[in-house]
Amino acid sequence: MRNPLIIGTRGSDLALWQARHVQSLLAEIGLDSELKIIKTQGDKIQNLSFDKMEGKGFFTKEIEEALINEETDIAVHSHKDLPTEQTNGLIIAAVSSREDPAEILLIRKECLDQGQKFGLKKNAVAGTSSARRKAQLLAFRPDLTIKDLRGNVPTRINKLIAGDYDAILIAAAGIERLQPDLGHLHTERLDPREFVPAPAQGVLAIQVRQKDTDLIKHLNKINVKGSAVLTEIERTVLNMFHGGCQMPVGAYAEFDDEKEMYCLRLSKAEAWDKMPVSVYVESRDPMTLPVRAVEKVRHIKPCSVFISRNLNDTSYLKNVLEGNGFHLESRALIEMKEVPIKDLPDAKWIFFSSKHAVKFFFSQNPDVSNAKFACIGKSTAESLRKHGVRAEFIGNSADTRMTGKKFAAIAGRDKVLFPQAKDSLKTVQQQLVQKDQAVDLVVYETLKKNSDVQPDADILVFTSPSNADAWFENYKLKEGQQCIAMGDATAKALNSHGVRMISKTDSFDEAGLARAVFNASARV
Repeated sequence: MRNPLIIGTRGSDLALWQARHVQSLLAEIGLDSELKIIKTQGDKIQNLSFDKMEGKGFFTKEIEEALINEETDIAVHSHKDLPTEQTNGLIIAAVSSREDPAEILLIRKECLDQGQKFGLKKNAVAGTSSARRKAQLLAFRPDLTIKDLRGNVPTRINKLIAGDYDAILIAAAGIERLQPDLGHLHTERLDPREFVPAPAQGVLAIQVRQKDTDLIKHLNKINVKGSAVLTEIERTVLNMFHGGCQMPVGAYAEFDDEKEMYCLRLSKAEAWDKMPVSVYVESRDPMTLPVRAVEKVRHIKPCSVFISRNLNDTSYLKNVLEGNGFHLESRALIEMKEVPIKDLPDAKWIFFSSKHAVKFFFSQNPDVSNAKFACIGKSTAESLRKHGVRAEFIGNSADTRMTGKKFAAIAGRDKVLFPQAKDSLKTVQQQLVQKDQAVDLVVYETLKKNSDVQPDADILVFTSPSNADAWFENYKLKEGQQCIAMGDATAKALNSHGVRMISKTDSFDEAGLARAVFNASARV
């Protein structure tokens, strides 16, 4: 083994940070090293977006060649940049722990609009050269103009500050590692369960020659096994699609401690300007997930869908379903009526379980200047933002009881006000530490709509227990219709009407609804 070891790396600020980080890990196990900077094709070609560049390994090929030619001993890569097919004679000997895998949307403050999805003003110009980011961003925000963006992290940020863009998309890991000054910009973190990141995003790959067995044994000491498992799941997905970093594929794997399950969310588009499809799978056996997820994506069959919610033209669910040939009917089966607030009880926290509760609470102009806010679901959190407040706790699990337990751990023994519908199930309240801790405040009631016209659809999506009850008051299920429930409470309502075969969303948002519909439509 050479001493000191030579580490091959790109010369950008981020690549050097990554290489130096690996240097520090090597030092901890008694190995000395020095850096050798290598320029790659991706560094040299700055005038093309990734989807227009030929081949694979734009940021890795020259670094691998130096390793093969024994000019270096170790190569450090952003794992997401590596082709999924291992180069002959080389091996990934270790992976790092995972930094935040999410995307960050950096927004010029004058372009901020909290009333819009992701806080970005309508018809803004967003910068990215990633086909995956383009496809997903346009699914959520079809009003945006996408403009290609190349360069290292500081260069991209400087282009944003100069006014070339209203916002840019960038990996959270790069921001965390470099810690640039962002005080003059608004930072919006995009939940990786909603906006699906690149396979292996946030992970470093430490590559060596396969024949260097002594070095491989040393590197095993710094290999993070949990990160390696999740990375392998995601990169196997990309390999099955025969794709590189320019393919519009997002894959996000995680281990759910509550379920004791590995989970995978997969998003794929045919091209950057096509609407993506997405699926969700879970298993105790991690390596079954890629096959199952990819097979679902390959066998999605467009069909007719009814959802018990009124959707507008900016709806992500509407965009991705209709963009992939589905026929969608959206219609609420209930209507809401405001219940006046007579006295506003005093509480440290205010917890909202729906955007309707937000609407009817704030329409009465309550004094909430000293309150903290919590809610279920990103759509509810977005409704809060439109009223100028941010939720300090957002429960995204489809299991409301588990969300209640997580919130209870944060709230402690503080009083919690629950603006809610009349006859609410009060699942979250039941998880609090003390019985007298919850203060219920009815701000609206639901009224069922009568209709003689039964929606004729292959898949029925129920978004609340009240909508499920309203359906069975007016209609019966037809043979072969599939039911999807948004959350456990809605599933229980369907059970009470004799429905046994029910699919559930994996999250309380339109991304979770879309995955559930695509899953149900897959003929596998």
